[in-house]
Amino acid sequence: MENSQKFITQHLNFYYGEFKALEDISITINQNQVSALIGPSGCGKSTFLRCLNRMNDLIPGIRVKGSIRLDDEDIYAPSVDVVNLRRRVGMVFQKPNPFPKSIFENVAYGLRVNGIKNKKVLKQRVEKSLKQAALWDEVKDRINESALGLSGGQQQRLCIARALAVEPDVVLMDEPASALDPIATQKIEDLIHELKKKFTIIIVTHSMQQAARVSDITAFFYMGKLIETGDTETIFTRPALKQTEDYITGRFG
Repeated sequence: MENSQKFITQHLNFYYGEFKALEDISITINQNQVSALIGPSGCGKSTFLRCLNRMNDLIPGIRVKGSIRLDDEDIYAPSVDVVNLRRRVGMVFQKPNPFPKSIFENVAYGLRVNGIKNKKVLKQRVEKSLKQAALWDEVKDRINESALGLSGGQQQRLCIARALAVEPDVVLMDEPASALDPIATQKIEDLIHELKKKFTIIIVTHSMQQAARVSDITAFFYMGKLIETGDTETIFTRPALKQTEDYITGRFG
């Protein structure tokens, strides 16, 4: 059986020290869908995204109440192996952040960390990941050249390939196209459509148009609360709440 790859968040409260960044968030994120998190800056969407692979653990003084379950396991349980969780729940950041290594070594990095040494296996997995990230044809002749020589859009797809190489179940993307030009953005969006056949994708975006184009489900955050969530078409055309409508139509935010 395939992993169900379903995130169920119940009554999540998240604190940076005394500051409550997320309040009583409950949401279910299903497999093989693209879920977009929208809302104004500082509304908690990136904080929520980072709760899903415990990236926030790296910040001193945080506290988490409530539960997030992945395939029915509480990811904040003391027994959880955080390294394994981050392998299963990959992350692509806002700015492309390739390592100052070759294209090959960038993609192979996580595989080596996970103890894969077999050259043939590494080669196969690197090629497969670059193909999944729609980058192979552009880089196959310079796979041993520095990744820093790639364009911004190529670097971002390389970072996606790096995330895919360890065969995650879920891919988190924090504004993955905000630093890119329209053509590179289009490539990332096309890629997201392809990737959801195999992965569960959760994307934070500031662009309403992008959320409308790429996502199946949209969740609107405001002031640390989840205001409304539903299928994207409904949220954009018939939102239940006036607050959602005001944000989507640009009256505030």
